[in-house]
Amino acid sequence: MKYKVVIIEDNIPLSEAFAEVIDTSSDFEVVAIYNNCEDAIKNLRKDYAKLFLMDIELPGMNGVEGTKEIKKVFPKAHIIMVTVYENSEVVFDALCAGATGYLTKNLEPEELIVALKECISGGAPMSIKIAKMVVSSFQKKPSKIELSKREKEVLSLLSQGNSYDSIAEHLFISKNTIKFHLKNIYIKLQVNSNIEAVQKASKENLL
Repeated sequence: MKYKVVIIEDNIPLSEAFAEVIDTSSDFEVVAIYNNCEDAIKNLRKDYAKLFLMDIELPGMNGVEGTKEIKKVFPKAHIIMVTVYENSEVVFDALCAGATGYLTKNLEPEELIVALKECISGGAPMSIKIAKMVVSSFQKKPSKIELSKREKEVLSLLSQGNSYDSIAEHLFISKNTIKFHLKNIYIKLQVNSNIEAVQKASKENLL
């Protein structure tokens, strides 16, 4: 039994070319081609496809919004964005909307089939350039927030559940001094409570 594929693309020659490649494969078949998201969404249950090839720039609803709508109906649907765009903002919009993968329109025919197979096996097909951008964007940037050694000590002890009294005893300082340090920490981290301070410091790798 072949996996059903729906193509949503307003470039008719391109969508027909995709369909020809897919239909010659032994694992997939195109059950419908649409030039807009609205018609595709109306026929979701009728087509009952597992895979979607989705353009981003479409008349009416764009591919990112269309992806969100499809995922509402079929959360497990695999949606591969196929577009000319390679900027990180569009990549993240698509992935955050629920897209499984992201390919450029200049891909080779065999790459399309490989991408479909990768989706079915649980992968996330992406062009090399896009994959590098995604990885680069997820790499943690060093924090620009600077806490003093004493402020880090106070916050570290606080994160371990110590009371003001035990922190004061441990660091040989007064409770008022602790409150002074916490006030500065709040300002630097832009938070309003001990819990928020600990959470923000942990997120910024300051502890």
